[in-house]
Amino acid sequence: MALAASADLRQRPGEVGSRGSWRNSEEATGLALVSPTLIYAIALLGVPILTVVAYSFWSQNYLEIDRTLTLGNYRAALTEPMYQDLLVRSLIISLVVSVVTVVISYPVAWFISFHGGRHKNLLIFLITIPCWTSYLLRVMSWKMILGYQGVLNTGLMSAGVIDQPIASLLYNSNAVVITLVHSWAAFAILPIFVSLEKIDRSLVEAARDLGDGPVRSFLRVVLPLSLPGVISALLIVMIPTVGDYVTPKLVGGKDGVMIATAIQAQFGKGANWPLGAALSVTTMAVVTLMAAVCALSLKFIVGRIR
Repeated sequence: MALAASADLRQRPGEVGSRGSWRNSEEATGLALVSPTLIYAIALLGVPILTVVAYSFWSQNYLEIDRTLTLGNYRAALTEPMYQDLLVRSLIISLVVSVVTVVISYPVAWFISFHGGRHKNLLIFLITIPCWTSYLLRVMSWKMILGYQGVLNTGLMSAGVIDQPIASLLYNSNAVVITLVHSWAAFAILPIFVSLEKIDRSLVEAARDLGDGPVRSFLRVVLPLSLPGVISALLIVMIPTVGDYVTPKLVGGKDGVMIATAIQAQFGKGANWPLGAALSVTTMAVVTLMAAVCALSLKFIVGRIR
Protein backbone atom coordinates (compact mmCIF):
# COMPACT_ATOMS: atom_id res chain seq x y z
CA MET A 1 0.00 0.00 0.00
CA ALA A 2 2.77 2.41 0.95
CA LEU A 3 4.64 1.62 -2.28
CA ALA A 4 1.48 2.22 -4.36
CA ALA A 5 0.82 5.53 -2.62
CA SER A 6 4.39 6.68 -3.17
CA ALA A 7 4.18 5.66 -6.85
CA ASP A 8 0.95 7.65 -7.21
CA LEU A 9 2.62 10.66 -5.62
CA ARG A 10 5.52 10.33 -8.01
CA GLN A 11 3.14 10.29 -11.00
CA ARG A 12 1.21 13.42 -10.04
CA PRO A 13 4.21 15.73 -10.01
CA GLY A 14 5.18 14.23 -13.36
CA GLU A 15 1.82 15.17 -14.85
CA VAL A 16 2.09 18.72 -13.59
CA GLY A 17 5.62 18.82 -14.85
CA SER A 18 4.52 17.70 -18.32
CA ARG A 19 2.00 20.51 -18.48
CA GLY A 20 4.62 22.92 -17.24
CA SER A 21 7.11 21.63 -19.78
CA TRP A 22 4.61 22.33 -22.60
CA ARG A 23 4.44 25.95 -21.49
CA ASN A 24 8.19 26.09 -21.91
CA SER A 25 8.19 24.22 -25.22
CA GLU A 26 8.94 25.66 -28.64
CA GLU A 27 5.29 25.29 -29.67
CA ALA A 28 4.10 27.43 -26.76
CA THR A 29 6.84 29.98 -27.37
CA GLY A 30 5.97 30.17 -31.07
CA LEU A 31 2.27 30.53 -30.30
CA ALA A 32 3.01 33.31 -27.85
CA LEU A 33 5.11 35.11 -30.45
CA VAL A 34 2.56 34.68 -33.24
CA SER A 35 -0.53 35.58 -31.22
CA PRO A 36 0.09 39.37 -31.03
CA THR A 37 0.79 39.49 -34.75
CA LEU A 38 -2.28 37.40 -35.51
CA ILE A 39 -4.49 39.59 -33.35
CA TYR A 40 -2.99 42.70 -34.97
CA ALA A 41 -3.62 41.31 -38.47
CA ILE A 42 -7.20 40.39 -37.61
CA ALA A 43 -7.79 43.84 -36.16
CA LEU A 44 -6.41 45.64 -39.22
CA LEU A 45 -7.70 43.30 -41.93
CA GLY A 46 -10.52 41.15 -40.64
CA VAL A 47 -12.47 43.80 -38.75
CA PRO A 48 -12.62 46.31 -41.65
CA ILE A 49 -13.65 43.58 -44.09
CA LEU A 50 -16.37 42.34 -41.75
CA THR A 51 -17.52 45.94 -41.31
CA VAL A 52 -17.79 46.40 -45.08
CA VAL A 53 -19.70 43.13 -45.38
CA ALA A 54 -22.09 44.23 -42.63
CA TYR A 55 -22.68 47.58 -44.32
CA SER A 56 -23.47 45.84 -47.60
CA PHE A 57 -26.57 44.26 -46.04
CA TRP A 58 -27.88 47.54 -44.65
CA SER A 59 -29.48 50.51 -46.43
CA GLN A 60 -29.01 54.25 -46.47
CA ASN A 61 -31.85 56.51 -45.30
CA TYR A 62 -30.55 59.96 -46.16
CA LEU A 63 -27.88 60.52 -43.46
CA GLU A 64 -28.88 57.54 -41.33
CA ILE A 65 -28.05 53.86 -41.74
CA ASP A 66 -31.00 51.48 -41.61
CA ARG A 67 -29.65 48.22 -40.16
CA THR A 68 -32.52 46.14 -41.45
CA LEU A 69 -31.01 43.30 -43.47
CA THR A 70 -31.58 43.56 -47.20
CA LEU A 71 -30.17 42.24 -50.47
CA GLY A 72 -31.17 45.34 -52.41
CA ASN A 73 -27.60 46.63 -52.60
CA TYR A 74 -26.34 43.41 -54.17
CA ARG A 75 -29.31 43.43 -56.53
CA ALA A 76 -28.32 46.89 -57.71
CA ALA A 77 -24.63 46.00 -57.92
CA LEU A 78 -25.29 42.94 -60.07
CA THR A 79 -28.18 44.10 -62.23
CA GLU A 80 -27.70 47.79 -63.00
CA PRO A 81 -26.00 48.17 -66.41
CA MET A 82 -23.61 50.91 -65.26
CA TYR A 83 -22.10 48.80 -62.51
CA GLN A 84 -22.03 45.73 -64.73
CA ASP A 85 -20.09 47.61 -67.41
CA LEU A 86 -17.63 49.04 -64.90
CA LEU A 87 -17.01 45.67 -63.28
CA VAL A 88 -16.53 43.90 -66.62
CA ARG A 89 -14.20 46.64 -67.83
CA SER A 90 -12.21 46.46 -64.59
CA LEU A 91 -11.86 42.69 -64.85
CA ILE A 92 -10.79 42.87 -68.50
CA ILE A 93 -8.22 45.59 -67.82
CA SER A 94 -6.90 43.71 -64.79
CA LEU A 95 -6.62 40.46 -66.72
CA VAL A 96 -4.86 42.15 -69.65
CA VAL A 97 -2.48 43.96 -67.32
CA SER A 98 -1.69 40.74 -65.46
CA VAL A 99 -1.01 38.70 -68.59
CA VAL A 100 1.06 41.43 -70.27
CA THR A 101 3.04 42.08 -67.10
CA VAL A 102 3.85 38.39 -66.61
CA VAL A 103 4.75 37.93 -70.30
CA ILE A 104 7.12 40.90 -70.13
CA SER A 105 8.52 40.05 -66.70
CA TYR A 106 9.24 36.37 -67.31
CA PRO A 107 12.05 36.86 -69.89
CA VAL A 108 13.66 39.46 -67.62
CA ALA A 109 13.54 37.15 -64.61
CA TRP A 110 14.76 34.21 -66.73
CA PHE A 111 17.73 36.18 -68.07
CA ILE A 112 18.76 37.35 -64.60
CA SER A 113 18.42 33.85 -63.14
CA PHE A 114 20.18 31.89 -65.90
CA HIS A 115 22.58 34.49 -67.31
CA GLY A 116 22.97 37.09 -64.57
CA GLY A 117 26.02 35.41 -63.10
CA ARG A 118 27.60 37.37 -60.28
CA HIS A 119 25.56 40.44 -61.23
CA LYS A 120 22.19 38.97 -60.19
CA ASN A 121 21.88 41.04 -57.04
CA LEU A 122 22.82 44.22 -58.89
CA LEU A 123 20.24 43.58 -61.62
CA ILE A 124 17.50 42.88 -59.07
CA PHE A 125 18.53 46.05 -57.26
CA LEU A 126 18.21 48.08 -60.47
CA ILE A 127 14.76 46.62 -61.15
CA THR A 128 13.48 47.79 -57.77
CA ILE A 129 14.71 51.38 -58.20
CA PRO A 130 11.42 52.64 -59.80
CA CYS A 131 9.58 51.41 -56.71
CA TRP A 132 11.52 53.90 -54.60
CA THR A 133 9.53 56.78 -56.04
CA SER A 134 5.93 57.56 -55.26
CA TYR A 135 3.29 55.61 -57.14
CA LEU A 136 1.57 58.89 -57.89
CA LEU A 137 4.74 60.31 -59.45
CA ARG A 138 5.11 57.26 -61.69
CA VAL A 139 1.54 57.65 -62.92
CA MET A 140 2.08 61.36 -63.53
CA SER A 141 5.26 60.60 -65.48
CA TRP A 142 3.26 58.43 -67.88
CA LYS A 143 0.74 61.23 -68.20
CA MET A 144 3.59 63.47 -69.34
CA ILE A 145 4.90 60.80 -71.72
CA LEU A 146 1.55 59.99 -73.36
CA GLY A 147 0.10 63.51 -73.34
CA TYR A 148 -0.87 65.51 -76.41
CA GLN A 149 2.32 67.55 -76.07
CA GLY A 150 4.11 64.77 -74.23
CA VAL A 151 7.46 63.13 -74.72
CA LEU A 152 6.22 60.43 -77.09
CA ASN A 153 4.34 62.76 -79.43
CA THR A 154 7.21 65.24 -79.43
CA GLY A 155 9.71 62.52 -80.24
CA LEU A 156 7.62 61.08 -83.07
CA MET A 157 7.11 64.51 -84.58
CA SER A 158 10.81 65.30 -84.33
CA ALA A 159 11.62 62.03 -86.11
CA GLY A 160 9.13 62.83 -88.84
CA VAL A 161 6.95 59.79 -88.13
CA ILE A 162 3.82 61.88 -87.57
CA ASP A 163 2.79 65.37 -88.66
CA GLN A 164 0.63 66.24 -85.67
CA PRO A 165 0.29 64.91 -82.11
CA ILE A 166 -1.78 61.79 -81.55
CA ALA A 167 -4.63 62.55 -79.17
CA SER A 168 -5.61 58.92 -78.56
CA LEU A 169 -2.51 58.01 -76.53
CA LEU A 170 -3.96 59.30 -73.28
CA TYR A 171 -7.28 59.15 -71.44
CA ASN A 172 -8.36 55.67 -72.49
CA SER A 173 -8.07 52.09 -71.32
CA ASN A 174 -4.81 51.59 -73.25
CA ALA A 175 -3.13 54.30 -71.20
CA VAL A 176 -4.37 52.61 -68.03
CA VAL A 177 -2.93 49.27 -69.15
CA ILE A 178 0.46 50.75 -70.06
CA THR A 179 0.74 52.63 -66.78
CA LEU A 180 -0.29 49.66 -64.64
CA VAL A 181 2.08 47.28 -66.46
CA HIS A 182 5.00 49.57 -65.76
CA SER A 183 3.97 50.10 -62.15
CA TRP A 184 3.62 46.38 -61.36
CA ALA A 185 6.41 44.89 -63.48
CA ALA A 186 8.92 44.77 -60.62
CA PHE A 187 6.41 43.00 -58.37
CA ALA A 188 5.97 40.32 -61.04
CA ILE A 189 9.68 39.87 -61.77
CA LEU A 190 10.64 39.10 -58.17
CA PRO A 191 8.44 36.03 -57.51
CA ILE A 192 9.24 34.60 -60.95
CA PHE A 193 12.97 35.11 -60.30
CA VAL A 194 12.75 33.38 -56.93
CA SER A 195 10.92 30.45 -58.50
CA LEU A 196 13.52 30.16 -61.27
CA GLU A 197 16.36 30.27 -58.76
CA LYS A 198 14.97 27.18 -57.01
CA ILE A 199 15.19 25.06 -60.18
CA ASP A 200 17.95 22.47 -60.11
CA ARG A 201 20.15 23.29 -63.11
CA SER A 202 21.08 19.61 -63.46
CA LEU A 203 17.50 18.91 -64.60
CA VAL A 204 17.92 21.30 -67.51
CA GLU A 205 21.26 19.72 -68.38
CA ALA A 206 19.68 16.27 -68.23
CA ALA A 207 16.95 17.35 -70.63
CA ARG A 208 19.59 18.66 -73.03
CA ASP A 209 21.56 15.39 -72.77
CA LEU A 210 18.39 13.43 -73.60
CA GLY A 211 17.97 15.35 -76.85
CA ASP A 212 15.69 18.24 -75.92
CA GLY A 213 16.52 21.54 -77.57
CA PRO A 214 16.45 24.90 -75.75
CA VAL A 215 12.76 25.48 -76.45
CA ARG A 216 11.63 21.96 -75.57
CA SER A 217 13.71 21.83 -72.38
CA PHE A 218 12.25 25.18 -71.38
CA LEU A 219 8.68 24.01 -71.96
CA ARG A 220 9.17 20.62 -70.32
CA VAL A 221 11.42 21.57 -67.39
CA VAL A 222 11.86 25.28 -66.68
CA LEU A 223 8.31 26.54 -67.26
CA PRO A 224 6.50 23.83 -65.24
CA LEU A 225 8.92 24.17 -62.33
CA SER A 226 8.62 27.95 -62.35
CA LEU A 227 4.82 27.81 -62.45
CA PRO A 228 4.39 28.72 -58.74
CA GLY A 229 6.23 31.97 -59.36
CA VAL A 230 4.16 32.67 -62.46
CA ILE A 231 0.91 32.09 -60.59
CA SER A 232 2.10 34.26 -57.69
CA ALA A 233 3.05 37.06 -60.08
CA LEU A 234 -0.29 36.78 -61.86
CA LEU A 235 -2.22 37.06 -58.61
CA ILE A 236 0.01 39.81 -57.19
CA VAL A 237 -0.77 41.96 -60.23
CA MET A 238 -4.39 40.94 -60.83
CA ILE A 239 -5.86 41.43 -57.38
CA PRO A 240 -4.84 45.04 -56.69
CA THR A 241 -5.24 46.34 -60.24
CA VAL A 242 -8.97 45.54 -60.30
CA GLY A 243 -9.54 48.05 -57.53
CA ASP A 244 -7.01 50.64 -58.68
CA TYR A 245 -8.38 54.16 -58.37
CA VAL A 246 -5.48 56.55 -58.95
CA THR A 247 -4.37 55.34 -62.40
CA PRO A 248 -7.82 55.38 -64.09
CA LYS A 249 -8.52 58.75 -62.47
CA LEU A 250 -5.36 60.37 -63.87
CA VAL A 251 -4.79 58.69 -67.23
CA GLY A 252 -8.01 56.80 -67.95
CA GLY A 253 -10.49 59.52 -68.78
CA LYS A 254 -14.09 58.52 -69.40
CA ASP A 255 -13.07 55.43 -71.40
CA GLY A 256 -10.77 54.15 -68.66
CA VAL A 257 -13.08 54.47 -65.66
CA MET A 258 -13.06 51.38 -63.44
CA ILE A 259 -15.19 50.01 -60.63
CA ALA A 260 -13.11 51.74 -57.94
CA THR A 261 -14.36 55.10 -59.19
CA ALA A 262 -17.97 54.03 -58.62
CA ILE A 263 -17.13 52.70 -55.17
CA GLN A 264 -15.39 55.96 -54.23
CA ALA A 265 -18.36 57.93 -55.53
CA GLN A 266 -20.78 55.99 -53.31
CA PHE A 267 -18.62 56.49 -50.23
CA GLY A 268 -18.10 60.15 -51.15
CA LYS A 269 -20.53 62.37 -53.00
CA GLY A 270 -23.15 59.65 -53.37
CA ALA A 271 -23.31 59.19 -49.57
CA ASN A 272 -24.54 55.63 -50.01
CA TRP A 273 -22.13 53.52 -47.99
CA PRO A 274 -24.18 50.30 -48.13
CA LEU A 275 -24.20 50.33 -51.94
CA GLY A 276 -20.48 51.14 -52.01
CA ALA A 277 -19.87 48.27 -49.61
CA ALA A 278 -21.92 45.90 -51.78
CA LEU A 279 -19.90 46.93 -54.84
CA SER A 280 -16.70 46.30 -52.90
CA VAL A 281 -17.76 42.85 -51.69
CA THR A 282 -19.01 41.89 -55.15
CA THR A 283 -15.71 42.96 -56.69
CA MET A 284 -13.73 41.00 -54.11
CA ALA A 285 -15.80 37.86 -54.72
CA VAL A 286 -15.53 38.11 -58.51
CA VAL A 287 -11.78 38.77 -58.34
CA THR A 288 -11.26 35.76 -56.08
CA LEU A 289 -13.20 33.55 -58.47
CA MET A 290 -11.36 34.91 -61.51
CA ALA A 291 -7.97 34.45 -59.85
CA ALA A 292 -8.78 30.83 -58.99
CA VAL A 293 -9.95 30.11 -62.54
CA CYS A 294 -6.82 31.70 -64.04
CA ALA A 295 -4.52 29.73 -61.74
CA LEU A 296 -6.23 26.42 -62.51
CA SER A 297 -6.29 27.16 -66.24
CA LEU A 298 -2.58 27.97 -66.22
CA LYS A 299 -1.80 24.71 -64.46
CA PHE A 300 -3.89 22.78 -66.98
CA ILE A 301 -2.21 24.45 -69.97
CA VAL A 302 1.29 23.76 -68.68
CA GLY A 303 0.27 20.19 -67.86
CA ARG A 304 -0.88 19.70 -71.45
CA ILE A 305 2.41 21.12 -72.73
CA ARG A 306 4.36 18.61 -70.70
